[in-house]
Amino acid sequence: MITVYDAVGGKLVPRLEPGSLGSAVWIDLLNPAEDEDKTIEQALGIEVPTRSEMREIEASNRFYTENGAYYMTAIILHNSSQDVPMTSVITFILSGPHLITVRYADPRAFPLYVTRAGKGDPACASGPGIMIGLTEMLIEREADLIERVQDQVERMAPIVFGQNGSQNSRDRRLDVLLKTVGKEGDITARAQESAMSIHRLLLYFANAVRERKDDKRIMTRIESANHDITSLMESLRFLSSRTSFLLDATLGMISTEQNQIIKLFSVMAVMLMPPTLVASIYGMNFKYMPELAESWGYPLALVLMFVSGLLPFLYFRKKGWL
Repeated sequence: MITVYDAVGGKLVPRLEPGSLGSAVWIDLLNPAEDEDKTIEQALGIEVPTRSEMREIEASNRFYTENGAYYMTAIILHNSSQDVPMTSVITFILSGPHLITVRYADPRAFPLYVTRAGKGDPACASGPGIMIGLTEMLIEREADLIERVQDQVERMAPIVFGQNGSQNSRDRRLDVLLKTVGKEGDITARAQESAMSIHRLLLYFANAVRERKDDKRIMTRIESANHDITSLMESLRFLSSRTSFLLDATLGMISTEQNQIIKLFSVMAVMLMPPTLVASIYGMNFKYMPELAESWGYPLALVLMFVSGLLPFLYFRKKGWL
């Protein structure tokens, strides 16, 4: 799908029909078909990367210049409001006064920026101005996600170490905690990948703005955005180490709990050995066993079994093994 935007009176206005692409300030390609790619290529004289080309991991395939157009591809988080956000690649192409975006996902940042620029944004009159506006919105959305993960980690830490008195609740179950910590760790890793990708994009974007001699105010905003994404990367490094610590702690507690169970069974087995020995002796049914013929023989056997089990129990309690 092709969506074309014009800058009218300091506002970003979408066209109802694509019309002539030469006067457009922003051309947004969402899940483009092959014929739509060719339409853009013929109208603007640029190459539109395919989905497989956008997913190349080499820096030379993500940031390059071709026929005067600057190509920049970044990994972006989307569906951040869901339990597990997804990642996708988006390519920004600066060609003359135009910005072309090629994407196969619909991050919430795009409609939010369109709404904001539709109310008025002088920078939306140029492709670089729109690109920095989109990048700022993407960073803002990622910051919201990081804040959500931080809140979740802060709630998990007391539960993991039993500091909130919820030892018997379902939330304290170690299998539930392990899944929760693992999920937050996965989200953090995805956010780190996206933040590093945006950081690289901003560095190349700044170089493109300098070479194109665009408005210096764009460069100021790029530097500010770069500072923001750097601070987010520092927060993500802390979150990554924190989730790794919680994961190790949860695994350690699972191991400790298993050892406690095994120890309990071992102690119980040792406690029951003397009573079992007494029961085995009086269960041999030899002909000449004086106690069998006495009325106090049965109570005596019961008392011996009780005492032989009680003594190991008291000994283990004294040692702190129970």
